[in-house]
Parts: sequence; structure tokens; C-alpha cells
Amino acid sequence: MGLLGRVAMVAAGIAVLSVYAAVAVAWFIVIQWVLADPPGLVTIVVVFLGMVVVVGYAGYRIGTVRLVASLDATEIPVERAPEVYRRLERLCLDAQANQPTLLLADLGAPNALSIGGPKTGVVVLDRRLFELLTMDELEGILAHEIAHMERLDTLWNTLGLTGARLLVGAISVLLFPAIVLLAGVERGGAWIAGEPGRSRFGLAGYVRQVVILGLGVLFSVFALGFLAYSRRQEFAADERAAALTGNPRALAGALAKIHRATTPRQGLLSLLYIHDEQTEQRDRRLSTHPPISERIDRLLDEGEVTPSQQVSRLRPR
Repeated sequence: MGLLGRVAMVAAGIAVLSVYAAVAVAWFIVIQWVLADPPGLVTIVVVFLGMVVVVGYAGYRIGTVRLVASLDATEIPVERAPEVYRRLERLCLDAQANQPTLLLADLGAPNALSIGGPKTGVVVLDRRLFELLTMDELEGILAHEIAHMERLDTLWNTLGLTGARLLVGAISVLLFPAIVLLAGVERGGAWIAGEPGRSRFGLAGYVRQVVILGLGVLFSVFALGFLAYSRRQEFAADERAAALTGNPRALAGALAKIHRATTPRQGLLSLLYIHDEQTEQRDRRLSTHPPISERIDRLLDEGEVTPSQQVSRLRPR
């Protein structure tokens, strides 16, 4: 490379660094202007929690409508499943919850999911459940989903995810000038060094990676906590369903049948299903559901509880 080419690369590197630096400085000035008279910690926390509630609840309501529409589900007529509706009515009376709308859909597996809360809930049943389960087992599944709606599990999950995203987003906004400046030093330095096609980390690059890794670790810690809470939700819903039906063995049998007939599902929608994701084959800490064997064992233990003890548990927690 000639002297002219070398000078051109140095100039390009300086130009790249200048652009990144200008963006970082501009963003920093905006942050300084916004935080010129920062509110107190209590105000910040209150505003943040208010945003979580407003944004999370809006996402919860909109997401519920979109999810129901995406499932292409149809309402089950009462005359086609009178026994199912009779048992559903009894469960709702015991739970002091409004009767949810029952929908039939093809979920890709014999499964069930609940959407919404105790006042405007929806329970979606896969068509194959009616072939796979006995009526007592299907009642156990309905009770499990009613328990989720009674506890507002979907709403709490949505608020938790919203809070984590807003928190990570806010931290990212505050750290954005530093991240951009370090990226400019890294890329501009590569041009100046005559290696524009290579990532030339250096100290700036490593610091930027540490910042980004720190944000990832923060979100990962929340994710692990959220997954642990989700597994506790499943145990609580199982216990509540056992109390509502007085027949924990029926729910245990339903879970076993569904588990055997189900291909593991991945993604956010798996948060709503009643089965686990074959956690015996991977780290249970990364699952939304506890191992199916542990859930069944707990339910079978519930079967040893006396009827009077089961009645005492009907009060929601």
C-alpha cells in the first residue's frame, strides 16, 4: 500500500471515529438536558412502576385479543358438550370466578391454555383432548386453567416481562453514548491501523463488550428468576385444581397422558400450556414448567389428603 492509500485510510478512520463521537456527544447532551433537574429516587420508582403497569396492561389486553385471533379457535356450543359445561359451571362457582369462554382449536398437540383473568377469561382446548382424556381428567385440566386465571398468572407474567424490558431499555439508553463512542474507537482504529475489514478490539472494544455482556447478564438473571416463578405458578395451579375438583389423581392422569402424546413446544406460547417441555432431558432452570414427574408425584401426594383438608384449600391464595 502506497503512502497515499495509507493517508486515505487514516483519514477514513478519523472520519468514522468523528461520526461516532458526534452521535455519542449529541446523545449525551440530550441525556444531560433531560436529567438537568432529576427527580428523586422515589419519584423515579413510582414513574417506572406506573409505566410498567400502563404498558404491561395495554400489552396484556392487546396481546390477549391477538392471541385468540391467531389460534383460529371456535366457541364450543353448550349442546355439543353439556357435561363439560356442567362441570365448568361447578368449578367456577367453587372458585367464585366468572365462567370463561370455551374455545376449540388445533394447538398442534393435545393441550390446553388459558388467556385472561377471572372476569373475562378464555380457555382454549385442543380437539384431541376429547379423545385422549376421560371426563374427570378433562375437568382437572379445566380446573388447572381456571386456577391460572384466578391467580392472574398471565397478567403478572406480562407485567414482569414488561418491567424487565423497560429496565434494560432504560439502562441501555443511559449507556448508549459510551457504547457508541467505544464502537467508533474500535472501527475507526481498525481503519487507522490499515485493517478495516477486521475487528480490532483493543481496550475500547473489550470495554464495549463488557458493557453489552453486563446488560445481557442483567436480563439473564431476570429470565432465570421469571422461569423459576413460572414453575411455582404451575405447582400452585395444580394444587388449586386438586382442591377445586377434589380429585388430584385425575389431573395427574391427564398430565401423564398429555405428556406422552405431546411433542415439546418452544417459544413464548409455551408459557400458557399446561405440560412441561421434557425438562428431564435438559436443565430444568431453563424451563417454564417443572418436570412432569414431579408434578404428578405432588398430585398423587395430594390424593392422600382428607376431603376436609381439600375443602379448606378452596380459598384462593
